[in-house]
Amino acid sequence: MNAPSTQASTFDPGSLAQRFDAQRAAFARAPYPDAATRDRRLAALERLLSDNAATIADTVSRDFGHRSAHETRLLELFPSLEAVRHARRRLRKWMRPKRRSTSLWFVPGRSQVIAQPLGVVGIIVPWNYPVYLAIGPLVAALAAGNRALVKMSELAPATGTLLAELVRAAFDPDEVEVVTGDADVGRAFAALPFDHLLFTGSTGVGRAVMRAAAENLTPVTLELGGKSPALVGPDFPIEAAAERILVGKLMNAGQTCIAPDYALVPAARLREFVDAARRVVAACYPDPLHSPDYSSIIDARHFARLAGYIDEVRAQGAEVIVLGPSGAAPDAGTRQIPPTLLVGAPDACRVMREEIFGPILPVVPYASFDDALAYVNARPRPLALYCFDRDESRIQRVLTETVAGGVTINDTILHVAQDDLPFGGVGPSGMGRYHGYDGFLAFSNQKGVFRQARMNGMALFKPPYGKTFERLVGFLLR
Repeated sequence: MNAPSTQASTFDPGSLAQRFDAQRAAFARAPYPDAATRDRRLAALERLLSDNAATIADTVSRDFGHRSAHETRLLELFPSLEAVRHARRRLRKWMRPKRRSTSLWFVPGRSQVIAQPLGVVGIIVPWNYPVYLAIGPLVAALAAGNRALVKMSELAPATGTLLAELVRAAFDPDEVEVVTGDADVGRAFAALPFDHLLFTGSTGVGRAVMRAAAENLTPVTLELGGKSPALVGPDFPIEAAAERILVGKLMNAGQTCIAPDYALVPAARLREFVDAARRVVAACYPDPLHSPDYSSIIDARHFARLAGYIDEVRAQGAEVIVLGPSGAAPDAGTRQIPPTLLVGAPDACRVMREEIFGPILPVVPYASFDDALAYVNARPRPLALYCFDRDESRIQRVLTETVAGGVTINDTILHVAQDDLPFGGVGPSGMGRYHGYDGFLAFSNQKGVFRQARMNGMALFKPPYGKTFERLVGFLLR
């Protein structure tokens, strides 16, 4: 397929209702697509990604100013294709009605659950992973038999336009359509009476999306974020912990919703961790601001926000440790910020209160493991938590005494890549789960069905009530 033009294209807010109504009418004509139809749609999505991988990677990089094509292939295209293939392999199993037990008093009747498509699903996509965070929810929506409208971020306009044209070539608009446009389009999109709405983005915008959805009583899945901690156990090898934390942190220059947001390190091993972090960055990005593998910050506003975090903590006396060549500093021209550790940042600083979404890692020393758990639990519940430990009793304490959307033990990020694990936040980091079978369920109505048998005893329980009824009810209530 030839690469589509990336000339800007948008929908005006007034046209969105027409697009939505067309999909709802199409769903009414075919409310339960069979497995072959669903597989055809998923196969079209798989071809779209495979046939246009290079163009997609180039386009994403253009939106960022620079992002490594290797990272786009690894972090967006690979998991998107894996999600499609996972769903195609299991689709028929997911669709089968599930038998449930029937109360003894109603045998020989039978109970089952049928996964019924909801209708039209809305998906609001952020800018940081504009391909994967469009395709992942779309896979779940299509596997569940729905139609879908996808709203791309205005901060990744070239990628949004490209996906809109690729989807237009692969799908009928009453099956899937991609919407581009500014914040006004986004607000109008969130206000449509979808049968389910999934939003990925910031907590502040998530609140606005939920308010808009509430007007229509639209069920929502919110994937938000927050400050995901990386807790290094007292005797875990520091070199390994630093490597895995920094590699996870610096993917996409930290612009990842489940990136480690801060590291909790035993106080006695703080300098050991800092030295190990220097070695990790020197090996991965010898000169970060001139490395083809190191990404730019998405726009000038976010660059200024991140640079402001560093300036604020430096002014308050915290230690700012640049991991890279001597003298490296944020470059407004390329919108690149060198990997930076912060030690001793006051809790009141913005960098310690807000999700960072950049290559800055506060390092928080702790005196005891109890103190570390208390520090995590004193803060809003995160989207992800990372625990580095080989002591199973401490690992179990982390799993049972903290609350987070998902956990990776002895590494970072990798739980999101497991298609058979649910993914989602909790409290301020989101609500609802998707990925794999959990995504199929999220976008389905789990319809409980009871099948009455020809021969049954219900006639004994209808009026007029008499002695037989009283004896039977007495027996049931004893």
